[in-house]
Amino acid sequence: MNSQHIFMWIMPVKNLAVDVITASRDASVKELAQTMLDEELGDLVIAEDDKPVGIVTDRDIALAVARYDDLSDLTADDVMTPDPVTIHEDATAVDLPATMAEGRVRRIPVVDDEGTLVGIATLDDVIATAGEMLDDAATVIESQSREFEPDE
Repeated sequence: MNSQHIFMWIMPVKNLAVDVITASRDASVKELAQTMLDEELGDLVIAEDDKPVGIVTDRDIALAVARYDDLSDLTADDVMTPDPVTIHEDATAVDLPATMAEGRVRRIPVVDDEGTLVGIATLDDVIATAGEMLDDAATVIESQSREFEPDE
């Protein structure tokens, strides 16, 4: 494992977080779905005054289709998960999977000291970082193994 990947785990979550797309509580389910399609996202954070008050996932919208006969009057407020699990921007990357597991979520809004939204971190971020670390570890093990012969 190289020092860059060790640093990845102790770096603040704000360095792993990506830009977050938000919507308002009164956005229609159709608007939410269209934004997810246009932005190629699986979630939207519902924000008020730049603070996360909910989160809507593509799964929430799919379940709304099954639960309601008429989606035309449904809004984010109707389908969102309120009070989403958040993580502070200064938490370390190693805290991220633990917080996800505790909250049983795949996406976590990242907030500052005032609770203001600064980004979003996803399970994909955790898996990609862990995968890079495992690849580096495998390289070290293979290079130090007597039986190891690189593919030509």
